[in-house]
This record gives sequence, structure tokens and C-alpha cells, in this order.
Amino acid sequence: MMKICVVGLGYVGLPLAVAFGKKYEVYGFDIKEKRINELQNNIDYTKEVSSEELKKTKILFSSNPEVIGKSDFIIIAVPTPVDDANLPDLKPLVSASSVVGKNMKKNSIIVYESTVYPGCTERDCVPVLEKESGMRYMKDFFVGYSPERINPGDKEHTVEKIKKVVSGCDLNTLNTIEGVYGSVITAGIHKASSIKVAEAAKIIENTQRDINIALMNELKMIFDLMEISWEEVLDAASTKWNFIKFTPGFVGGHCIGVDPYYLAHEANRLGHYPEIILAGRKINDDMAKYEAERLVKYISKNKLNEGNLKILILGGTFKPNIPDTRNSKVETFIKELKEFSFDVSICEPYVSGELFGCKNVNLQDVSKFPFIVKAVNHKLFENIKHNYEVLR
Repeated sequence: MMKICVVGLGYVGLPLAVAFGKKYEVYGFDIKEKRINELQNNIDYTKEVSSEELKKTKILFSSNPEVIGKSDFIIIAVPTPVDDANLPDLKPLVSASSVVGKNMKKNSIIVYESTVYPGCTERDCVPVLEKESGMRYMKDFFVGYSPERINPGDKEHTVEKIKKVVSGCDLNTLNTIEGVYGSVITAGIHKASSIKVAEAAKIIENTQRDINIALMNELKMIFDLMEISWEEVLDAASTKWNFIKFTPGFVGGHCIGVDPYYLAHEANRLGHYPEIILAGRKINDDMAKYEAERLVKYISKNKLNEGNLKILILGGTFKPNIPDTRNSKVETFIKELKEFSFDVSICEPYVSGELFGCKNVNLQDVSKFPFIVKAVNHKLFENIKHNYEVLR
């Protein structure tokens, strides 16, 4: 029976390993020993997988890369962030490829799930696999790409219920990958004609969403100047059958706020300047600063800043009801408020300890603050009265 190894056990890799663990012998590999120890004790800090689910699956969690060599089918699901200049940071992907290359056996199939620019898998990753393994691509080992579509915190659209795009370096590899994923994905499989097509399909999913949110953010800025409600405008416009109701808000996290930079980078390399993509990114990256300045004007207009106003921010994660704070624009929002010398605290129940340089207040102490700003719409905050709401 085929043995599967999932490399990278974060928001993407773990749910995938659990899904495969119901039917196959699965190895879960991660370089973080703390993560492995937690999973061995049926604890998932991301809250994507419950302890009960972990107990039911037969997964060998390990930080020993030797488990890679015991597998026939290897899935790489590691982060693909950007650096301080918003350029692709492929270090996690290259490092994972190196570890896999050193440990994989002959005739292995390696499937990448990490979001990359079109061409990255075969141009940047395959040479690493060849170098570290001493094997030849498409003779001694085979590669595919199947973009992740995990939506953190979404308990309805779980990995099995989301249609899967798959691709392979040749027809036999494609058919094998289709069969393996198809055995656990109930929503169906879409076979892309090439690895590049599958890579491109993934990156435009998030780029399209980013640009649409950027448009809504810019419209909100205009409506703010006009002193009309953007909510009422969208409600009215939504009565037309083909109007798409995107809403304004902060764009953070590890996907939508990052992936368009990968596409822009590759476009630049090919000699095309992606104006709309980068314009949308700039609008969304600047939204936290805009909302902070708007809040300061509100406080000043209502003469609330007398006596060193203490502000409590509700929420610090990049989206509601999850513990993930990566690239959260609430951090930028708070930094901007501190520039105006406000005393800022935060209440983020999904995170323990200090967050973004602020004291993390317990829910029961929220009422002690004179001015409360809701930044993230956690369900836990539904009944908490707040003075101001920042759009998410």
C-alpha cells in the first residue's frame, strides 16, 4: 500500500495529513520539534484539527527526515512568505526541497502545495531535488503541483469538500496524483494541463480577491469623504443580479496579502510591470494607516482625547475566529495609534501573552476601558459594546 509523507504540518499540511491518514499509512514531518510533540499529544494550536480527529488518524509524526525515505508519495506544504522588500522568500521551500532530496527514495512522486509563481516548481525546486538526491528528474523521480485551498477557521469548506486542482510532469504522474487525491477529496478533481497552469490558477485566485477588496477599500475612502455609508451603498448596489459584493477591510494573513507579490515578481522578471496588481497591493497595505488616522480624527472631533485616553483593541488575528496573527494589519493599526501617543491595550482571546507590544487583556476586564475599538469580528466579541469599529 502507498505510503504518504506530508512535509510541513501547519494550516495546510496537517488537515491534509489527517485526511490521508484515514486511508493510508501517513508520516507527518516537520522541523519544529515542539510542533511534533504537540501533535503526538493530539494538540493542534491552529485549531484546524480537533484532538478527537487526531486520535482517530494513524499518523506517525516525526522531526526525523528519515520518514521521507519510507514514503512513495511526498507532499510539500511549507510557507512561501515575502521579505521586507515584498520579494518572494523561497528559503522555506528550498530548504524543504533540500531535505526531501537528501532523503527520498527512487521513483518517488513529490507534490508541491505551497503557493508560488508560475514556473517556480520546475525552475527553482526540481534542481534542488536533483542536486541533493543525485537522481534525474522524470527518470528517477517525478513531480506534480496541487495548490492548497485551505481557508483557516472554515469548518464547512474542509479539505475533502474543496475541489482539488492537480498537475504532473507527465501523464502517468498526473494520473497517479489524481488517483491519490481523488481517494480522499469528495468534491472532485480538476486536472490541469501542466504544472505551470496549476501554479498560475492558484496565484490568481488570491490576486483576484486582493484587487477586488482594494477596489472596495478605495470606494470606502471616497464614501467617507462624501459622508455616506458604504454599507448602505453596497446593500443598494447588491440588488442588481450581477453585482459582486466584496467588502472593504484589512487584508492580512499568509495568502491574499502575500501571493500577488509573487505574481508581480515573475511578471517583472519577464519585462511586464503589473500596474493593477501592485496598485491594489498598495491600497490594501495602506488601509491600516488610513483607518488609524480616521480613528484619531474621530477621537479629536469628539474631544475624547483628554486625560491620556486608554484604548482597547478587540482582536489581533488576521481574520475572525482563528489564532493566526501572521501579517495581521491590526499590528500596523496599533503602531500607527502609538505614533499619536495613545495608551493602547489589546484583547485577543486566541493568543496568550503580550501581543504587538501591548498588554493582552482578559475578556472579563474589557469593560474597565473607557474606549473600545473592535478590530476583528470574533464571535466571542458579539455581545461586547464598543465605541468604534474598524473594518475587517
